[in-house]
Amino acid sequence: MDGPVIRPRRLRQTPVLRRMVAETSVAARHLILPMFVREGIDAPVPISSMPGVVQHTRDSLRKAVAEAADAGIAGVMLFGVPDDEHKDADGSAALDPDGILNVAIADAVAEVGDALTVMSDLCLDEFTSHGHCGVLDERGRIDNDRTLELYAAMGVAQAEAGVHMVGPSGMMDGQVAVIRAALDAASHQDVSILAYGAKYASAFYGPFREAVGSSLQGDRRTYQQDPANGGEGVREALLDVEQGADIVMVKPGLPYLDVLRRVKDAVDVPVAAYNISGEYSMVEAAAANGWIDREAAILETLTAFRRAGADAILTYWAVEAAHML
Repeated sequence: MDGPVIRPRRLRQTPVLRRMVAETSVAARHLILPMFVREGIDAPVPISSMPGVVQHTRDSLRKAVAEAADAGIAGVMLFGVPDDEHKDADGSAALDPDGILNVAIADAVAEVGDALTVMSDLCLDEFTSHGHCGVLDERGRIDNDRTLELYAAMGVAQAEAGVHMVGPSGMMDGQVAVIRAALDAASHQDVSILAYGAKYASAFYGPFREAVGSSLQGDRRTYQQDPANGGEGVREALLDVEQGADIVMVKPGLPYLDVLRRVKDAVDVPVAAYNISGEYSMVEAAAANGWIDREAAILETLTAFRRAGADAILTYWAVEAAHML
């Protein structure tokens, strides 16, 4: 009996042949490392739900960003973790030039200059006593437009600290336009915006809330998106592009690869994806139990983001994966 003429397996016979015909590649230049810097500590604090990830001191942050630059990754995304005593209803520590996030930005830029893109989270949730991404009105609901005023001031404060790119993540309507206008008015036209275009109210954020010492009361379903809605994510991303976003991002990552693909097809700017804490912790937990091959799972995960259309990937494995690659 004659065998099949068409044999796709021919192109899978050796590692070098598989590499030659690979449709998708991952490189260090695609990776961004999220980092946490905490006020008032004198040694890095391990995050129990995210093995291998820590809350940095200012000194350990400087060392870590230098290592990230040496690894050749694209950038770091900084999150500040203030003391509880510096949290208030309006998140005012986010605007303080001496607040933990703004001094961390300055530290990182002083350490690596332009060798790494220094990015910063532009959101109030780490700084508010109630843990929400915006200020609350008298009924306890998010006041979208008053929050925008604070986002504008926060963007300028981060630009004054030297940030290269801001990452508005609060999902307030109109946030990109307001931040862009404030940056331009303050002569920070060169500071770019990575907008969280499609950010969903996800069950996978749990470990992150430990990482930032979240004070969240209630949930964020009135401003983060419903996981059932894919088209809404595309609409949000398109609105951010119209308002001046330089890059748009989909978050979380793995449960929303379909949205990532749809956003990539819809916009004409680069698209990022966030390989979030819960996704990271699931792989680490399974690997610790011997259930999966850890390194293979990491590289497969990152490849999935690239295959779905991500031009950049925020991942806690960024530096380690860069060395693997």
